[in-house]
Amino acid sequence: MPAPDFARTEFSGLTDGDVQFLIENFPKPGRSYEEIASLIHELPETLESRLNSQSLFDRIRDPSERILQISPFLFFSVLLRRSLTDCRILGDRRVINYLSNLLSIFVQTNRLYRVYQHDRQTVSYLTDMIEEAQNADPRRQFLIYSHIGNYSLYITGLFPKSIEYRQRYKNRPVGAQFYIDFGREYYEQASGHTIAREYELDEVFFRLSIMFEVYKGALNHLAKQYLILS
Repeated sequence: MPAPDFARTEFSGLTDGDVQFLIENFPKPGRSYEEIASLIHELPETLESRLNSQSLFDRIRDPSERILQISPFLFFSVLLRRSLTDCRILGDRRVINYLSNLLSIFVQTNRLYRVYQHDRQTVSYLTDMIEEAQNADPRRQFLIYSHIGNYSLYITGLFPKSIEYRQRYKNRPVGAQFYIDFGREYYEQASGHTIAREYELDEVFFRLSIMFEVYKGALNHLAKQYLILS
């Protein structure tokens, strides 16, 4: 089974187009394309500095640059880092990269309702996922635990008003706290799973568990200020 698409904590989500875009906006003219590309790939601190830069943020947010040839991963990498800064949160780089990648794959609605990217069947209810996990093999169980955490953080982070609306006007029995509690719990269970160590996600999931509401708050800010979703 191929590695799950959410299991990225480094900068591997950057495309060639992203690298080209970063090089074109590199603040030190005079260097060759090859030199700058080498700096970006070999020195994570250099790339981190660029992703946090005001100039790159302004370029991505420029109304005249609405059609940028960049990936969702780069787009969310910049906006998430800015949201963490706005909220005065010192985020962990691997967690930030993980969440940037998660946002980039969950913008595809069909992926949001699949535990694994190659699943044929979609699932909409956490209770159904939990029931399946009880009799699943270890790898599938890990995927379910991870998806419950990911799904819960995504919808409480980007669509809190949707949860409130469904509870108030659609007679849904659960509110945001339900998803927060489940997200925190299942990130913790995923962090202690043997498969988490295989993908080097144990520490990332542990941080997401204990800081669930902190990162949710950053996503709330991102949605409200930069995506106009909340």
